[in-house]
Amino acid sequence: MADRPSIKNEDLYEDLRDDGMSKEKAARIANARANDDMSPSKKGGKRPPYEEWSKDDLYAQAQKVGIEGRSDMTKDDLIEALRKH
Repeated sequence: MADRPSIKNEDLYEDLRDDGMSKEKAARIANARANDDMSPSKKGGKRPPYEEWSKDDLYAQAQKVGIEGRSDMTKDDLIEALRKH
């Protein structure tokens, strides 16, 4: 697994990925939980679910995180790509 940064809690990371969490979010949570000074939750931020976002907002988020091929994606495709990111 040399294609990603060091994960401090591999088992938790894999469990979170199996639950459908993005690599980035799973890594943040797994590493933060390994730090006794932090107590992250799975829930994350206060934003509404992607299904409630407009296609324009989803596109802007996809652009922000660098998802390729976003201009040809439907709203459902954008949601799926963002969740896999």
